[in-house]
Amino acid sequence: MAYLAPIHRPSSVRHALKIRLVRPDEESLVVAKANRLEIYAQHNDGITLSHTKAIYGKVTMLERLQFARSPTEHLFVGTDRFMYFTLSWDNESQQLQTQKTYVDQADKISRDSQTQDRCYVDPTKQYMALQLYDGIVTILPLIGKGKKKGPSEPFNLGEPVPTRIMEFFVRSSCFLYPRENVDIEPRLAVLYEDNHQKVCLSVKRLDYSPGGAGDPGSASLDNLTAREDLELGASHLIPVPGPAYGLLVLTETAVAYIDDATGKLTNKPLDEPAIFVTWAPIDAQRWLLADDYGRLFLLMLVIGDHGAKTFEIHILGTTSRASVLVYLDNGLAFVGSHQGDSQVIKIHEGGISIIQNLPNVAPILDFTVMDMGNRSGEGHSNEYSSGQARIVTGSGAFQDGSLRSIRSGVGMEEQGLLGEIDHVSDLFPLRSSSAKAQSDVVAASFVDETRIFQFSADGEVEEQEEFMGMSLSEGSLWLSNITDNRLLQITSSTVRILDSDSGMSTAEWSSQDADSITVASATDMYLVISTGGSEAIVFDLNKDLDITARRRFPEEGQISCIHVPSTTPNICVVGFWQTASVAILDIKSLGTLRKVVMSDDLVNVPRSIVITQIIAEEPPTLLVAMANGEVVTFSVNPTSFDLSSRKATILGTQAAIFKILPRSDGLSNVFAICEHSSLIYGSEGRILYSAVTAEDASCICPFDSEAYPGAIAIATPKDLRIALVDTERTTHVQTLKVNATVRRVAYSPKLKAFGIGTIYRELKTGYEMIQSHFKLADEVMFKELDSYTLYSDELVESCIRADLRDGSGELVERFVVGTAFMDLGGQDLVRGRIMVFAVTQERKIKVVSELATMGACRALDVIDGNIVAALVKTVVIYSLNSPNLTKLATYRTSTAPIALSIFGNEIAVADLMKSVSVIQYSHPTHPGGSHSLVEVARHFQTAWATAVVHVDDHTWLESDAEGNLMVLKQNVAGVTADDRRRLEVVSEIRLGEMVNRIRCVDVEGSSAAVVVPRAFMGTVDGSIYLFALIVPSKQDLLMRLQQAIAARVQSPGNVPFNTYRAFKNGVREAEEPFRFVDGELIEKFLDCPTTTQEE
Repeated sequence: MAYLAPIHRPSSVRHALKIRLVRPDEESLVVAKANRLEIYAQHNDGITLSHTKAIYGKVTMLERLQFARSPTEHLFVGTDRFMYFTLSWDNESQQLQTQKTYVDQADKISRDSQTQDRCYVDPTKQYMALQLYDGIVTILPLIGKGKKKGPSEPFNLGEPVPTRIMEFFVRSSCFLYPRENVDIEPRLAVLYEDNHQKVCLSVKRLDYSPGGAGDPGSASLDNLTAREDLELGASHLIPVPGPAYGLLVLTETAVAYIDDATGKLTNKPLDEPAIFVTWAPIDAQRWLLADDYGRLFLLMLVIGDHGAKTFEIHILGTTSRASVLVYLDNGLAFVGSHQGDSQVIKIHEGGISIIQNLPNVAPILDFTVMDMGNRSGEGHSNEYSSGQARIVTGSGAFQDGSLRSIRSGVGMEEQGLLGEIDHVSDLFPLRSSSAKAQSDVVAASFVDETRIFQFSADGEVEEQEEFMGMSLSEGSLWLSNITDNRLLQITSSTVRILDSDSGMSTAEWSSQDADSITVASATDMYLVISTGGSEAIVFDLNKDLDITARRRFPEEGQISCIHVPSTTPNICVVGFWQTASVAILDIKSLGTLRKVVMSDDLVNVPRSIVITQIIAEEPPTLLVAMANGEVVTFSVNPTSFDLSSRKATILGTQAAIFKILPRSDGLSNVFAICEHSSLIYGSEGRILYSAVTAEDASCICPFDSEAYPGAIAIATPKDLRIALVDTERTTHVQTLKVNATVRRVAYSPKLKAFGIGTIYRELKTGYEMIQSHFKLADEVMFKELDSYTLYSDELVESCIRADLRDGSGELVERFVVGTAFMDLGGQDLVRGRIMVFAVTQERKIKVVSELATMGACRALDVIDGNIVAALVKTVVIYSLNSPNLTKLATYRTSTAPIALSIFGNEIAVADLMKSVSVIQYSHPTHPGGSHSLVEVARHFQTAWATAVVHVDDHTWLESDAEGNLMVLKQNVAGVTADDRRRLEVVSEIRLGEMVNRIRCVDVEGSSAAVVVPRAFMGTVDGSIYLFALIVPSKQDLLMRLQQAIAARVQSPGNVPFNTYRAFKNGVREAEEPFRFVDGELIEKFLDCPTTTQEE
């Protein structure tokens, strides 16, 4: 059974609008990214994300609605499942709330719109029109009017009324602005292409009649005018409000204006052709236009004397290729992009300037898993950690194309290196005087000494031989500044309080029994230590180390860890070895207030504990690091000290060490030092764990200094450094701008380089020029090393790194590139090439072999040192005998193979239309025999496959072009031969995004792991997902949990979870996901109240 979880959220922007959603007097920007809505607040420097919400469906339509009784506007949302609903903002909960529950407009008989789904509100705000199917316009009344008495229903839409039109292939449509005292009924303009491929314009009058009780009413769209004198390249209609009143038609060579009153058409030729893709109004006479090459235009309609109308068109500059434009205010505009970074631009007299970039990795055409957090070697790490995975993607298209290195986690930026200092056991921040508001000293403790590093205001560091009378000839268990300009130092034998000015000892204590001090923790008021591991002693720091309590614990055993929390100063927390328990003690008497046994396994004991405020407006959190790598959290009642909401998370295989990192907002994060160091922080009311990009950290401490505000000091086994660490998980994206489509990516760990296939596009004198290259890029510097230019009419189709046999039997590392030619005229022409590249010692690429093929090479892989090529209708195996490629075996596919996956001697072939087949490669069984490819299994359903990968024994994961995922398993235990040849669907789900590439990952999970990672998936919308298999013992639990959470979690629009995730293609539609667990939904269990979790 399968498990799905997002690693990187979708970043492609296709829909956005400006709306008064949150406040009546403030406009917000709402952006749709696949299945997520993001709300941004506007300011002079750009936009800031203020709220995000997941939608059960991919957003295909957004519109703003204004109802008479609502002070704010409502948001209309349409999804790819032909559902729509409306949302508003609830000020009390600060969340989006559903106003109108989803309405399903799915129609299995009608043909889906061949262009795109559209929605329009007529300027009088009485009606909305939806175009979901060819030849059908659905009318929604926004205000009730009819024969029924009483007020109309507030904040709602009327019942949908479909009406037919004769126009099928609609390019654009819009409602026209009504002229005063002339137009009574709304008019809809439709730009369409007729059966003779002529571009026509039709203006229709909407006649709507409300129905009675239970009757949705009726509507018709009757033709008023029609014209056929438009350019073939006409693409967009722009309604023009008063005083001009009319219609703008955008074409490839001109902008046309049609006067609403006279019907006169006026053309304004463009200086050079442009393919317009979107537009946005600035005011009644100015519009922003964007074309396919990223150029931004300003169109002005000038009204002269006697009502004469002329145009002015200016190129403002170049941005990312826009999918949507939104004019914000004060010269700011939002450029939402699907194939480049979204941007906020400032329009000024000289053109535009980009003031904010919103990173976008969509569309992910290809990607490679560079590492799984283990940079010391070429293999993967022994334990999966999503925050540590580094994925390199080929993102964007044409001028927005780039190579992106993505690591999702808590980033750490090095600020300075103190030197190669090894074997640091602990670090402490100190202030050199009470006049210092921030730390300026880092104290490093070793086994037999303590070293002091003092920083100046400009960041210069100097090691001190003496400091405040401290004993530097022994290691320190604890160092801190306390009240009254004093310093507390604790070593294994002594507790000292030192005067910071004179360096004199004001109080000192040593154990009378010669028992060493094993652990210690202190605040400004109290110090708690353990001597010999068996006795706890409490000192009052304001009374010169006066002992207020001491206690032995014969029942619990020896003490493993102690923490005195600053958030709750009247308690201390103690962990015990023998009983594997944690106790909350009264700090004045050491009496037990609460006690909890952490584990039945007495080997798994608590090793580090802290209590701190992680989540705002919630009780403090107790964190316990166990010896087996688990971190257990409890919610602590600050008055009764009851422990509740126990949760456990596995960070690794060894115990973590906690260090509290205070935040500026009064909360704290916790840094967990372990084999996969993690930051524990609060977000959206729950505790999150995110891996930190800090490798080999042995100890850290906060170091908020004048020279390095908000920094930390971090020690590794080799050195000591100062660094800045993020306060929460973010996606770290490093970009190599290629300015071309990165079609394919291959990575060589040995060469520390990427092989990338690119497609460059350029517009010259009105002609579009295409050129493909194969490039070599450095892994470390992330820059281009060498490039090989392909033929002018040749496109890169596939690229792999492979260990090939070179004819002598030895394996050599090579890059293999497959191509296709665009000119397909004639029957005997070469359709593609396979090229083998070697990388020289100078890091240059050279061709060592090439082969012309009669079909485009759509995919490549390697089996037993030989090349497997997916050509049109054929899969072929070639051996490399430099400089030749020799054909060994062939297999004829159903239509066209587009993806390959190899495991052992089996090759899974993803077919364009006929799903997946598995073929077996066999060597000759006797001298002179032939190699063979034989089909051993097939999935017999129709599916437009996009990718396939092996995930388990006889099990394959397939994605299709309609956003579905299927897990296929060969029935090797079937009774008949036909049964054994059948690939059966054992899991299926609708992802909602088309997957372009699936890459398998091979990691060894721990024995306690619930899911075992098997693959990453990259989508058209910029998402990266983890695919995993659930261990058999947890399958029923997770399925039942998913079912229970889905019944309790309400989505925007109240769309059912099962409907959202149910498999759907052009042939079959399921009612619910089959044996597939949605990890994003499962995580919502953590957001539920404790009572709901217990249910």
